[in-house]
Amino acid sequence: MNPTRRTVLRAAGAAALLPSLPSTPAQAAPRAAASLQPYASYWYPDSLPSGSPGPGITWRSLKAWRAATDPDLAFNAASVPLAPRFTPAPANATARSGQARIQALVSFGPTSGNPSQGSATADYYALTHWAYIDELVFWGGSSGEGLILAPNAPVVDAAHRHGVPVLGNVFLPPVAYGGQLRWTRDLVRKDAAGHYPLAAQLVAVAAAYGFDGWFVNAETGGGDRALGADMLGFVRELTALATARGQRVTWYDAMTVDGTVNWQNALTSRNQAFFQAADDMFVNFGWSTASLASSGATAERLGRDRYELWAGVDVEAGGWNTSVNWDAVVPSGSDHVTSIGFYRPEWTRNHLPDGQREPAAFHAADDRFWTGRSLDPTRPDPADPWRAPAVSVADRSTVTSVPFASVFNTGHGLRWYEDGEVVSGTPWNHLGLQDRLPSRRWAVHTAGRRPAVSFDFADAWRGGSSVLVDGDADAPVVIELYATRLPVTADTVVELTHRADAGPVTVELAVATAEPGTPGTPPPYTFRPVAVSGGWQTETVPLTGLSGTVRALGVRLTAPGGGPVRWRLGALAVRTAHDTPATPTGFRVTAASGGEVRLAWNRPAAGVRQYTLHRVLPDGTRRFLGATGQYAFHAAGLLPEQGERAARFEVRAVGELYTSSAPATLTHPW
Repeated sequence: MNPTRRTVLRAAGAAALLPSLPSTPAQAAPRAAASLQPYASYWYPDSLPSGSPGPGITWRSLKAWRAATDPDLAFNAASVPLAPRFTPAPANATARSGQARIQALVSFGPTSGNPSQGSATADYYALTHWAYIDELVFWGGSSGEGLILAPNAPVVDAAHRHGVPVLGNVFLPPVAYGGQLRWTRDLVRKDAAGHYPLAAQLVAVAAAYGFDGWFVNAETGGGDRALGADMLGFVRELTALATARGQRVTWYDAMTVDGTVNWQNALTSRNQAFFQAADDMFVNFGWSTASLASSGATAERLGRDRYELWAGVDVEAGGWNTSVNWDAVVPSGSDHVTSIGFYRPEWTRNHLPDGQREPAAFHAADDRFWTGRSLDPTRPDPADPWRAPAVSVADRSTVTSVPFASVFNTGHGLRWYEDGEVVSGTPWNHLGLQDRLPSRRWAVHTAGRRPAVSFDFADAWRGGSSVLVDGDADAPVVIELYATRLPVTADTVVELTHRADAGPVTVELAVATAEPGTPGTPPPYTFRPVAVSGGWQTETVPLTGLSGTVRALGVRLTAPGGGPVRWRLGALAVRTAHDTPATPTGFRVTAASGGEVRLAWNRPAAGVRQYTLHRVLPDGTRRFLGATGQYAFHAAGLLPEQGERAARFEVRAVGELYTSSAPATLTHPW
């Protein structure tokens, strides 16, 4: 990005420039020489910097990468395919479908030392508002670590579960931030046949890791027209190869066709060839009403969709306090002009003071950013100067097939719960364990007082969180949960696992088989009673008498006498039968060193959502190690019990309905 403005990079010494993500010990700890800890991958195009890398940094050449010899591939390869999604009736009268889309450029961690499968802290940017996002860029890169970043598996799995493609980042930094023109030349070097070997290499990386393409950000100045021509040829070939593999390429408005770096802040004659060569383009932040209008018109003259242009909105420093000319992009009274590209929306985490980044505080801020000041997408606040995505963009859903289940796991937590019991008191994050979550947070319909609705981390049924409804309810309260396209048969049932914490409450399942009459109104629900007793309970509600397709699911709560309600929802499932996955096969140790071990097992045919791993102690006690969606797992900090000669490990497959297989077991000598 333009080095005259605040950017992702900050100088951290003469030879190393690092992403400006506030670090935690779990994110930034240097990698010990003998550590088996896997990290997200990063490379230089070919030649490496002079000197030696800093602590915890490994310099690698993309040209030399091979999937067959990548030691961390099993930990970094995504396991969730990109889900199809649909657009229900909009939540409000101003949100539109088929017009502006949202791209987010997010730094989830540092370039180096970013764990492949989460870490032991809940302080993490656990993005959950996927329903408004059409493309996620795994932002980062630095001249002292590496310039090409492959997204780690948890991010890709969470995004794919919600239907969002994820792009890796190719960052050729400005000279002011350590960029060297030789790295640009390395990237676009042709072979004897006139092809671009690193274009094919990038596509091979995305295919092996399971993500969806690349964001190309060429900002190293000093080039000439010949380099511009080589870059254009490279992007054309990269896009052609990517398209053949179901991948995509986004170009950033920096380098122009003459090889120089000159941010156009628009689609112009100097960058339109790159736009034509790619799938879409991120327009730099200095746009104006006139430049965006001209850009949209130019795109359409070229036979392209104007919404393939992302108008950059830099929220790294100010979040929802950022001053934006919204009417230039998403006017409320006419068609949208272009799409929106948010740069660094993880401000919602980063702006919180150190020591105050508890999950609840983060999600409160994130809801404010994506939903708006009203915190209810069905009733936006017209006086809110921040035009949140929910105000302009229709939400999407991927809940289209049975079985479907959610335990409302956001991908991080203060503890880990199984069946309502704490099995690990260690804070954690692993975004790949995130459920498909309610897209409209929080859509609440009532004629009376509105209770607060939130993800709560003080108690859960499984994972790390549950949905908590807390407050006075002097009239029935309907809470929208999921927009769905679920077929109904004679055997279809809905299961709710819930608990009334305080105050008497009547609970009903809300089911709709049609869309609402107008945007912002509740779906035409019918209501079915759900039994309430003490403690966590799972109740099964048959959908007898319904036919066709379930289009919305929610709950209705009524407090007798209009008193306070404190009620939590721990799980929701739609099924026709209980399916239990098969026991994993091929459970094995692939590496061990000191108190660390790498475990692996065979990829299943189908029907597995994730895996849980335990260590069995000599007295038969099972100690929770963690969970993952991958087919490999790294455990550290292991110590033998007194007299224990071998460690015993278990892995269980967990199905879509959160049923667990019998364990596969192995022993490994200390």
